[in-house]
Amino acid sequence: MSTPRHRTAPEHAHPDDVPVLTALAALADPVRLTLVRELAGSPEWSRACGSFDVPVGKAALSHHFTVLRAAGLVEQRDEGPRRVNRLRRAEFDARFPGLLELVLRTDS
Repeated sequence: MSTPRHRTAPEHAHPDDVPVLTALAALADPVRLTLVRELAGSPEWSRACGSFDVPVGKAALSHHFTVLRAAGLVEQRDEGPRRVNRLRRAEFDARFPGLLELVLRTDS
């Protein structure tokens, strides 16, 4: 008889508690930047972790989401077997006005 597996709920940093260098480091990675840009173009809570077009495996993707959560950029929640995401745009913009707007520009 198998025991159901339960994932640990993700921990989230609030943008108010994030130093600017942590935010910049999170946004400097091309994979994380792609994740943030794709989330910015999607409705909140509509994107599961496996739905992103990035060239990394599951373990690396998990790491990238951990970094984004620690930087206050992403919030995640479990919906059944899926972990869905939202960009914490309003909260992040309040802490770092204009930063997301700069990195989300397609000419940058």
